[in-house]
Amino acid sequence: MNKLLLLPLAFLALPALGAEPGWKAMVEKELPRLGHRNWIVIADSAYPLQSGQGIETAAVEGNQVEVVREVLDLLKKSKHVRPVVHLDAELPFVPEAEAKGISAYRQDLAVLLKEFKQVSLPHEEIIGKLDKAGKTFKVLIIKTPLALPYTSVFLELDCGYWGAEQEKKLRQAILRGNNGKR
Repeated sequence: MNKLLLLPLAFLALPALGAEPGWKAMVEKELPRLGHRNWIVIADSAYPLQSGQGIETAAVEGNQVEVVREVLDLLKKSKHVRPVVHLDAELPFVPEAEAKGISAYRQDLAVLLKEFKQVSLPHEEIIGKLDKAGKTFKVLIIKTPLALPYTSVFLELDCGYWGAEQEKKLRQAILRGNNGKR
C-alpha cells in the first residue's frame, strides 16, 4: 500500500528533475522583456543586496565563470539586445598573494569576454549606475558563491539591432532636417 502512495509523488517530482537552475529559468523568462538600459549582474558573494524597486536578486550555487558563460550564451541567441560588459577597474590590481585564484579567474574571464565590448570603471561608479538604473529599469542580479574581490560582471544591455553609429547618423539627419528619404 505504501508503494501505491509513493507512485503519485514520484510523478510530481519528475518535472523538477529536468528543470533548469532557477537563475537560468529566471533569465530566460525575463530576457524577452528586457531591453536597452536593463542590466544583468553576475556577482561575487560579498555583493550587497540592493534595495531599489527595479532590482531583483537571486542567490545561486554555481561556478561564477560558468554562470557568466551561460548568461552570455542566452544573450547571443537574443536578437533584440547585446551586452556591454562592465568590469571593476580594481580587478587587474588584486594580487594573487592576497586573493588565491584571482589570476586564473582573470584568465578565464578574458577568454570568455574577448568578443564583447568591455568597459572598466571603479566599483563604486558601477554600483552608482546600477542604483540609478534600478529606479527606472529592471536589474537582474545573480549572486554566486565566488569569494574573490572585484569579480562581479556587470552586463548593461544595449539594443541588438541598432548601434551607436546608426544613432549618430540618425541624430545628424534630424539636425539637418533630413527625414531619411533620398
